[in-house]
Amino acid sequence: MVQRDSETWRAFLSIRHSAHELLATAAVQLQHINAGDVEPRWAWQLGELTRALEQLETLQSRHVEVREARRSLPPVPQEQFVDSVAKRNEEAWSYLDTWATQGRALLDIHAVALKAPPRILSIASAPAAAAARRQAGRRG
Repeated sequence: MVQRDSETWRAFLSIRHSAHELLATAAVQLQHINAGDVEPRWAWQLGELTRALEQLETLQSRHVEVREARRSLPPVPQEQFVDSVAKRNEEAWSYLDTWATQGRALLDIHAVALKAPPRILSIASAPAAAAARRQAGRRG
């Protein structure tokens, strides 16, 4: 299990720093997909992924705090450091498993958004277009 936990943590590291952006993008896309194309489980899955990410960040922060605190102490044996990492990985495993099992929702939402009308992909320009329509309405 120690190896599984370690490998799972390492696998998550490839998206860890962009996980918030992935969740935010999916949430915006989900709001703009036609209701008939939305899978009911997606909102729940995004919520689970968000909660899991929060827990992972808490575990990592605690691990960093312990590591930093140890720097002011006499050096500890390598086994104690390895045990600390293993403990973090063990506690993180269920949250990492959530990302492994529910993370597909991010790809599914994006795939539906890509098939949807261009308005989903150009949401950022929507406020400018609305302002232009209001301006045009005032002239007429």
